[in-house]
Amino acid sequence: MKFVKGFFHFWYDFIIGDDWKIAASVVVVLIIGAGFVLNGFEDSLLLPPILAVALAAGFTSVLAIDVKQHPNG
Repeated sequence: MKFVKGFFHFWYDFIIGDDWKIAASVVVVLIIGAGFVLNGFEDSLLLPPILAVALAAGFTSVLAIDVKQHPNG
């Protein structure tokens, strides 16, 4: 049982890490990407760059929120 608990603790800490908002933004972008693929856009050459920009935008917005909340450190 200790192994199972340690296993899940590792993956939680690895995926969520210090900031759950970054993990949530990645999950949202992955869900949006899956929606596009399920609706027939899997052959689109624009889908990967659009999702990459969405990931960057999500990370940037989360970073801006965190900097605004903690301006001095």
